[in-house]
Amino acid sequence: MTIPDHHLTHGERRIRAFHPHWKRLIGPVVAFVLIAAASGAVLWLIPGDWAYAGYARIATGAVAVILLTLWTFVPYLRWRNTGYVLTTHRFTISTGVLNKSTDEIPMAKVNTVSSDQTFAERLLGCGTLTVESAGERGQIVLRDIPRIQEVRSDLFRLLEDASDGDLDGR
Repeated sequence: MTIPDHHLTHGERRIRAFHPHWKRLIGPVVAFVLIAAASGAVLWLIPGDWAYAGYARIATGAVAVILLTLWTFVPYLRWRNTGYVLTTHRFTISTGVLNKSTDEIPMAKVNTVSSDQTFAERLLGCGTLTVESAGERGQIVLRDIPRIQEVRSDLFRLLEDASDGDLDGR
């Protein structure tokens, strides 16, 4: 998730490294509980003396494993393999489980930083961060950023340092 130290440029320091907010895992956890309960109930309801009981149990288990993989394990892997790294020189966004995609926004290219929070997000301490840069992508919207006010403050401080030509933060 983080940038290895040998990938940092001379004088560059890691300020913050984080995943999306844990609220992204609420749906997969609820799905896990419902799938486990439903498959347990189906297994319990299958009569033991039924001729096809073994096949029904195997089919129930297979369906449960497939649903658990698609609705719980894959979203968890996506959450775990999405990382944000804020350094003194850049803001890096990396995503992907099998294929990796990395976006890097140099601090010198950032034009605007804004944040939005719903009431529920304010209670949880997360929100949506919008970073507008002079790059080819223009505007990047990052949802479910944890401790969004701290990230926003760090970004503003680093932008101010970059505009002053003080990229080391000293």
